[in-house]
Amino acid sequence: MARRSVALGDRRTSGPNPVDVHVGGRVRLRRTLLGMSQEKLGEAIGLTFQQVQKYERGANRVGASRLFDLSRVLDVPVGFFFDEMPTDVAASSPAQRPGVGRPAPEQELDPLVKRETLELVRAYYKIEDASVRKRLFEMTKALASASGRDSGKSED
Repeated sequence: MARRSVALGDRRTSGPNPVDVHVGGRVRLRRTLLGMSQEKLGEAIGLTFQQVQKYERGANRVGASRLFDLSRVLDVPVGFFFDEMPTDVAASSPAQRPGVGRPAPEQELDPLVKRETLELVRAYYKIEDASVRKRLFEMTKALASASGRDSGKSED
């Protein structure tokens, strides 16, 4: 029996969201790679095997706290569940529609909200030697200062 389309604001859906289906498939993949049954996974995160089945089919969305629990039990980073997502699936997300889910213009200019900044900070703190970290910090400040002085010059 086909599902009836349900109006959600200005969009219509006719079944599970493709992103939810992808995430569920990644849950199933990791669970089976570990040789774990749906029942054992359910016990580990406080669910019935039927609820695990619904997650794996994409019939139920996986909330943030549940995704965190799944990543711990399945011993993978949260990002694993989104890896290898086809571009058409990612594009089906409502946030990918024009004008929806885009950062405000002032956020686009703020370097503190950029992914690059977060990756840089994470990499910096992975440097275990505090003296190396300090030298890198000082070097970065010097480069930024020199760049500011050179900003009036034209580039070749």
